[in-house]
Amino acid sequence: MSAASKPSPAPDRIARAFEACRARGEAALVTYVMGGDPDLVTSLEMALACVRGGADLLEIGVPFSDPIADGPTIQRAAERSLAAGTTVADCLALAAAVRERSEVPVALMGYVNPMLAYGEERFLRDCAKAGVDALIVPDLPPEEAGRFGALARAHGVALVFLLAPTSTPARRAAACAAARGFLYFVSVAGVTGARRALPEDLAPKLAAVRAESPVPVVIGFGISTPAQAKSLAPLADGLVVGSAIVNRIAEPGSRKARAARVEEYVRSLKRGMKRA
Repeated sequence: MSAASKPSPAPDRIARAFEACRARGEAALVTYVMGGDPDLVTSLEMALACVRGGADLLEIGVPFSDPIADGPTIQRAAERSLAAGTTVADCLALAAAVRERSEVPVALMGYVNPMLAYGEERFLRDCAKAGVDALIVPDLPPEEAGRFGALARAHGVALVFLLAPTSTPARRAAACAAARGFLYFVSVAGVTGARRALPEDLAPKLAAVRAESPVPVVIGFGISTPAQAKSLAPLADGLVVGSAIVNRIAEPGSRKARAARVEEYVRSLKRGMKRA
């Protein structure tokens, strides 16, 4: 591969995505697809459908048998993926396949055990080769990310930390000090999943994190409707939608029908994400 054709460095792609959204007066839309659900070919098509629908960043789940931060929808997606035999290497190949077709930033979302079993340095090296921009690892807090975080920085992969409404000032400070790419603010004290309503005190808590963070702050866990996206867009730099997309993928239909359903849903979310 020539130097001119190499993928852009990870932080550049992420930074450019948020800058482009700010220039358009929009919050960034981060969409989630479980790698290998229900199979690798379908998950690639669903990821590309998200991109066609207007996703600004793409999150690809790495299946794990004990996903402590995930609710029933994504748990079931992980079970389907694991039943299909999906591996960490498969998810890296999926990210590489997306990268061949798009410059949208890609974040792998998974748990630390499979990454350690793969081999820390090997995993992060292969992330860089696949064009992965960031890693979201819910069970790896900043205080425990020393070696892994250093290897991620060495390979140009942003390690994204999560903060919750219950995070202490010390945890917020640690996450902000270690932040690269963006920070992920969890909207509720609980697991992932679509919700009809979000906490009323979300705005001031989110504002406090954004005031402290040196990088963009996205909000996730619970966003499921265009109305919710519209109401939250002025409060954050980006919104994450996962379970509602996974639900649409799980509904019956051909691969083409599922992709069309996902693309239109993502487009409906993005239409309402103006910040002004």
